[in-house]
Amino acid sequence: MGEALLVVDMSNDFVHDEGTLTVGKPGQAIVPYILSLADRMLASGGVVAICMDEHDPDDRHFRDWPPHNVRGTWGQQLYGDLAAWYERHKEHPDVWYVPKRSYNAFYNTGLGERLRERGVHRVHVCGVCTDICDFLTVAGAYDEGFHAAVHRQGCATFTDLGDIFLEHMRRLFHAEIA
Repeated sequence: MGEALLVVDMSNDFVHDEGTLTVGKPGQAIVPYILSLADRMLASGGVVAICMDEHDPDDRHFRDWPPHNVRGTWGQQLYGDLAAWYERHKEHPDVWYVPKRSYNAFYNTGLGERLRERGVHRVHVCGVCTDICDFLTVAGAYDEGFHAAVHRQGCATFTDLGDIFLEHMRRLFHAEIA
């Protein structure tokens, strides 16, 4: 059974102290765990998909949120050691960059189809924010027929709702909480 790691929204705007919509220290603290997951996934023959918000300057999301992850800006780039990891591995055929315009990494990105073509049946989810994009990406995985494992140590958010949403993922979408 094929597996993939989905690294969700680990950008400067969401993780760096100076990001416009940052999780801050909790997001920074999960980076070593995510790097370990990514290395293990590649070593085992799986896919690592960097699923990243990518917005136009006038995106409708900015009615509800401050401008963030605007295409081509510093804020939209991968954060810290994740950027260095991606630079070292971006030519690997099983390392994918998946730009997304919605909270759900499967919505209008072709990710589900690409994963099925690669023989993936199970996705591992990590990144930010637990109660927004991680949650909705797990919902998308469920809708697309993938089993999801969510890595608690690899998720962070800027609210106090992380544990509640992990439980929702388990109950609603039958996700394994690892």
